[in-house]
Amino acid sequence: MTPKVFAKLLGLFVLLLVFQAVVMVFVFHQLMEQTAGGTLRLLGREILWSGLIALLVAFPLAALVAGRVSDRLQRVVEFARQIAEGDLSARLIPDNGDELSDMQAALNQTAERLGKDFTELESRRHELAAMLDSMQEAVVAITPGGFVRWSNSVMQRVAGAQIHAGRPLVHSLRDPEFLACVRGALERREVCFGRASTLVPGRVFEVNATPLPGGGALAVMHDVTGIEAAQKSRREFVANVSHELRTPLTSIQGYVETLIEDPKSSPETTREFLGIILKNATRMNRLTEDLLALASVESPDYRLTLQPAQASALVKDAVDSLGGIVVDSGVELESAGAPDAMVMADPDAMNQVFGNLIENSLKYAKSGKRIRVGARLLASEVQFTVQDFGPGISSEHLDRIFERFYRVDKARSRESGGTGLGLAIVKHIVQAHGGRIWAESELGSGAAFHFTLPLTTMNQQPAVPASKV
Repeated sequence: MTPKVFAKLLGLFVLLLVFQAVVMVFVFHQLMEQTAGGTLRLLGREILWSGLIALLVAFPLAALVAGRVSDRLQRVVEFARQIAEGDLSARLIPDNGDELSDMQAALNQTAERLGKDFTELESRRHELAAMLDSMQEAVVAITPGGFVRWSNSVMQRVAGAQIHAGRPLVHSLRDPEFLACVRGALERREVCFGRASTLVPGRVFEVNATPLPGGGALAVMHDVTGIEAAQKSRREFVANVSHELRTPLTSIQGYVETLIEDPKSSPETTREFLGIILKNATRMNRLTEDLLALASVESPDYRLTLQPAQASALVKDAVDSLGGIVVDSGVELESAGAPDAMVMADPDAMNQVFGNLIENSLKYAKSGKRIRVGARLLASEVQFTVQDFGPGISSEHLDRIFERFYRVDKARSRESGGTGLGLAIVKHIVQAHGGRIWAESELGSGAAFHFTLPLTTMNQQPAVPASKV
C-alpha cells in the first residue's frame, strides 16, 4: 500500500508541474505569434528556461514531501497492524500541527480506550473463570455445533484429559442421558434436566443444560452421590427399624389376644405369656434406647466432656463396673493390663463404649469362657482392645459390622436380644473423641475390637511397637 500512496502523491505533484509548464509554453507561443521583436523572443526563452529550471527543482521537492507523507502513512498502517494483532500497547508519535497529527492522536486515544476495555474484559473473564472453578458443580460450555467451548476444573477432573476446547462433546463425555440433555438444549432451545450415572463409576450426577443467548448451551453437573447414599441409608434405616419393631409387636399382640380370648387360662400359662410379653417389651425398650443413643451421637450438636484420664484407670473401671453383666454367663472378664498414659476421654461415653463392646463379645464368648480388656501405648495415642475367644468372625463381615443393624449371625443376635446398633454407637463415640476403631478376627480364634484415644499434650511418651493382641 505504501508504494502506491507514494506514487500517487508524486504523480500528483508531477502533473501539477507539467500542467504549469504546458500553460507557460502555450502562453509563450501566443505571445510569439502576436508580437515580433528580439527582445520578446529573448524574454520568452528566459521564461521557458525558468519554467524548466523550476520543474527540475520542484520534482525532488515533490518527491521529498511525498516520501514524508508516505512514511507517516506507513507508521499509521504499521500501528493498525499491531492493533489488529492484539498489541494494544502500540502508540503513534504525533507530528506537529497538521491533519495527520490529529488523526494520529485520535488513533492513540482509541487504542488506549480499547486497551482499558480489553483489560477490564480480561479481568472479568478471569473472575468468572475463578468463580466457575471454585464451584462444586462441573460446568461445560458447548458451541452450536456440539464442540467444547470451555470447561471448569471440576469438569476436567470428571472427564479427565479427554475434554478440552475444540473437541466434540460426544468424544469427551459419553453418557447417553447427559448427551440427550445437551442435545435438547441445543436443538429445542429449552432447559433440559437429566441424570448421568456412567461418567464416573459409583457416582451419580444431576444434569442441567441451558441454551445460551448467542447460540450453544451450558451444561452443569451436580454430584448427588452423597445425597443418593443418604437417601438409601435412610430408607434402609426406616425399613430395619420397622422390621425390628414389628417382630416383638407381633409377638406381644398375639399373646395378648390369646389371653383376652381365653380369660380362664391357667396361672402358669398366663405367667408364661406375660413373661414373653415382658421379654418383647424389654427388647422394644432397648431398641428405642439404642435408637435415641444413636441419634444423639450422630447429631451435629453431640458434645463430649473431654478430660485427661489414665488409660489404666479406664480399663480398670470397665472391668470392675461391667463384671456384673457376665457373672451369670460363666464367662470371665479379665484385664490384660494398660499403661498409665493420659488420654483425653469422656468417662461416661467410655463406659458406654466398653459396655457395648463387652456385651457384644459376650454373645460369642461362651465357648471361649473369657473376655480380655486391655490397652497399649502407641506414638500419639493409646490403643484399647476388647477381645473374646469364641468362634470368630468371617473376614467378609469385618468391614461392615459397625453399620447400623448389621448382624453377623441374625438368628443368634435376635435370640440374645441384640438390636444391631451397639457397634454403630461405639463407632460414632470413638470418632467423636478423634480416635479410630476396627476389628480383627480369624474363624475359630475369637475376635478383637480395637479403638484408639489421643494422648494428652502433657504426656507424650515413646511409642511401643504394635503387635496383634
